[in-house]
Amino acid sequence: MPETASTTRAPDALLPSLTPLLHGWLPRQRWFAGKGRRVTGFTLDAATELLPLDGTGPGLLHLLVRVEQPGRPAGTPADCYQLLLGVRPQLPPRLAPALIGRIRQGPLAGRAVYEGLRDPRLAGLLYERLRSPGRIGPLRFHTTTALPPALAPRVLDAEQSNSSLVYGDSFILKIFRRVSPGANPDLELPLALAGAGCARVPAPVAWFETGAATLGVLQPYLRDSRDGWRLALDALADGREFTGEAFALGRATAEVHLALAAALPTERLHRAQSRHLAAAMDARLHAAAQAVPALLPHVPGLRSVFAAAEDALGSGRLQRIHGDLHLGQTLRGADGGWAVIDFEGEPAKPLDERRSPQPTVRDIAGMLRSFDYAARTHRPWNADWAARCRAAYCTGYAEAAGTDPRDDPALLRAYETDKAVYEVVYEARHRPDWLPVPMAAIERLSSGTP
Repeated sequence: MPETASTTRAPDALLPSLTPLLHGWLPRQRWFAGKGRRVTGFTLDAATELLPLDGTGPGLLHLLVRVEQPGRPAGTPADCYQLLLGVRPQLPPRLAPALIGRIRQGPLAGRAVYEGLRDPRLAGLLYERLRSPGRIGPLRFHTTTALPPALAPRVLDAEQSNSSLVYGDSFILKIFRRVSPGANPDLELPLALAGAGCARVPAPVAWFETGAATLGVLQPYLRDSRDGWRLALDALADGREFTGEAFALGRATAEVHLALAAALPTERLHRAQSRHLAAAMDARLHAAAQAVPALLPHVPGLRSVFAAAEDALGSGRLQRIHGDLHLGQTLRGADGGWAVIDFEGEPAKPLDERRSPQPTVRDIAGMLRSFDYAARTHRPWNADWAARCRAAYCTGYAEAAGTDPRDDPALLRAYETDKAVYEVVYEARHRPDWLPVPMAAIERLSSGTP
């Protein structure tokens, strides 16, 4: 059977036949954002056969499916998810863990449906599509350079909000599971940084999209690197300082910020925007205090932090930033150099918000909070280790950027506080044992302690 592609011939009949399987499978996936809410229905945005479903061999079906759930704000579209489903008459034993179910009716009746990324043949086919720029139905494939053929794929199991495939230890393909209209920052910003000559971020070599949304990005895989979170934990376990690494990481962050400011438009932060940002922080605090009563005694002090920041914000500038920076979003290579990855921003936030210009101090605050989290893994809690890392990081940033984030303490404190408030809600819901980490920051920040 020739490995050609087409749009599906009976999309209207396809989704009803898949619906019983998706109802059970989709909410169990780590990247499904609607956990805890009932799924009431599905709508098919697009269906494409990347490998035809005829014959006895495997087929690869690409779907964009909207998931209806109660509680969605009026006027907002249902979440859209990208699915890559394998279809076979019989599933070999090696693929049994990937099984979603067997279709009972419709155009694929009697066939097994499974997670296609777990099938090396289908995952390899996706790479071959990326090697050949062009259009397949609503899907568009782009490349910036010639790619080598036939690289063996493997799935990375550590992903949360997306899925990633590594090809031959040479490239990594991030597949965005929850997709929104507009350019995804994880493609947009690395492309801009590559154009600006910034070597701190792996440059995209290929990607695919619809006319409205980014679906996946292929970048070099930094196979000899280790992420900053693991390196920090190793240093703590060994009783070693991490200030040298933190200093270098601060420099790398500043270089990325400078390159983004050079490559993309910046704007002055006006007074009305300052009031809006401070009010949004205050609103998030109010909601968090209702959800986690332990915050209530600290609310007056925290509100004073946000009020003080409003004046500081008035003279600032806005630019594109990373948006979700922490130690786990950094990689240190064998040469000791740092790279910054995962520019998607916080996936739970709307795409237009993630693409909006923001103060660079938001990234800095995220990294400072990450040092606190790393220190918490040590017993006893090594708060002084975190404080030294935080200072070294800011010093490294100041050396490269020419401005020290500590020179505007009200602004830095506000963004740290906003991040800590978010962490309190997250930990209370998902990891109660970790709640003391952000609560210690809340106590420090609300009391005015540096």
